[in-house]
Amino acid sequence: MNNMKKVLIVGLGAIGSIYAVKLSAYDPDCVFVLVDEARKLRYQRDGIIFNGQPYNFHYLTSAQADQDIDLILIATKSHGLQQALDDIAPFVHPGTVIISLLNGVSSPAAIADRYGWEGVLYAFFTGHGSTRVDNAITHDGVCTIVFGEAENKTYSQSVQRVTALFDQAGIEYDVPEDMLLALWKKFVLNVGVNQASAVLRATYGDFQQNERALGIAVKLMEEAVEVARAEGIHHADELLPWSLDFIHSMTPAFKSSMLQDVEAGRATEVDLFGEVVCDLGAKHQIATPWNAMFVRLIRALEPA
Repeated sequence: MNNMKKVLIVGLGAIGSIYAVKLSAYDPDCVFVLVDEARKLRYQRDGIIFNGQPYNFHYLTSAQADQDIDLILIATKSHGLQQALDDIAPFVHPGTVIISLLNGVSSPAAIADRYGWEGVLYAFFTGHGSTRVDNAITHDGVCTIVFGEAENKTYSQSVQRVTALFDQAGIEYDVPEDMLLALWKKFVLNVGVNQASAVLRATYGDFQQNERALGIAVKLMEEAVEVARAEGIHHADELLPWSLDFIHSMTPAFKSSMLQDVEAGRATEVDLFGEVVCDLGAKHQIATPWNAMFVRLIRALEPA
């Protein structure tokens, strides 16, 4: 088994910055950040301030594909995925493992459509979000990468190589035996909470205390569960109860990422949630009226 020595991070935002810092602390020469020329100049000039400490990473553009990259971590927003897939092309070689930390269930297939499934692992980020003001980022350290093949009764060579690197770098991770079930649990939760909170301007506390608000989230999640069953996800009956337990375990004041996007006047990731539910519903001839309605409502809240 070849040890991983070089990691390329695509997207130096709320999640990408966490792992750039962690990998840099382990070995500054093992981590590279993929950027365009404008960002490269800005980052080299201003750096990144993470929890009060300045960082200047190794920045690469697509024209500087002179590194043998072992692991690519994609941590862009959803609207940046296709550009990221173009930009990483010079760095993808036999043996390169690609992990997407985007929300939703659709990005692994998008990566595999371009580069094949051999080096693609399923993954998602779980933990507390970071806050960013200009180039200053603050994070409390609560973060885990959940990843693996679709099934992980035994670890594939790709999974073994990534776990070895994460162990060495002190990166928290989890490899579930049923990765698809874990991925869909988070997806169903996001379909309900993110979308309902964005329209209702609701915190987790609002869902915990207001049965009518929670009922709207449940309607959205029930449609997601139906398409999960149609997609062949095992133990789909666990998806809704798990999501409800999660909602009631959260700090009441917490806001979903989509609500924060709406409040800040940013584009949302509704394309990863409601639009995917609607697309899969159409594929399996399952009606998804709640998600269709919320997609339209959320699009209306986005900047023109």
